[in-house]
Amino acid sequence: MTFGTMDVGTELKRWRERRRLTQLGLSTAAGVSTRHLSFIETGRSKPSRDMILHLSDCLDVPLRQQNTLLLASGHAPEYSQKSLAEAPMSAVSETIDRIIDAHDPYPAVVVDQQWEMVAGNQAVGILTEGAAAFLLEPPVNVLRLSLHPEGMAPRIVNLAQWRTHLLARLAREVEVSADAQLSSLLDELRTYPSGGDWHDDHANSLLVPLRVRAGDTELAMFSTTTVFGTPRDVTLAEIAIESFYPSDKQTADYFRSAAEVTETSCRT
Repeated sequence: MTFGTMDVGTELKRWRERRRLTQLGLSTAAGVSTRHLSFIETGRSKPSRDMILHLSDCLDVPLRQQNTLLLASGHAPEYSQKSLAEAPMSAVSETIDRIIDAHDPYPAVVVDQQWEMVAGNQAVGILTEGAAAFLLEPPVNVLRLSLHPEGMAPRIVNLAQWRTHLLARLAREVEVSADAQLSSLLDELRTYPSGGDWHDDHANSLLVPLRVRAGDTELAMFSTTTVFGTPRDVTLAEIAIESFYPSDKQTADYFRSAAEVTETSCRT
């Protein structure tokens, strides 16, 4: 969307409707009059920089899109967007490396807003083994790698269940962020083989498992997501650390043994 042609009032209205709020609901939450909010949405009143940021916070508009709204109104962006390689981000980058390295021997990946891999630890190679080379070329999209028929999909035992989980999660992110690239990715992933009908044989499970074949062993894992609290940078706001944990002793033993083999080979 071109900044010069964006109608900020219309965009704020779209975010309000996306959050399923009435004008009264948003005006109450923001502490502004319904009349003033209506004037902003219809273009009769131009919102100030502070008002754009205030309404954006009330609507939980992502930082990247808040910057876009500000630029469209002729204001400077509020939030920086620095690469993890830049000097101001060195402490964050080192912290991320420590987190994923400490998670060994179990897999952990760092992903951005588009689900592209920023970093991964040694154990990730166990999950991606056998995937087509083109899926492992940077930037690696971990959702595409997971569900592509030439990626991890043939080795995922509960593909139908895992696919349903990932697509539902991505659909929620599309709804929250209104990100066109994520929407396009969702459309693409929906065209991949479904893995057959899914019958929930683990209805009493606390978490959706990921079950992957590694040779003759079936690995069972669950994942957690870690994000940075109160970020003031677009890059930090869009980064997440996906950490996988063993669901059973067999899986834990497999990863530990694989790590010991790797460590031994590195010493020789």
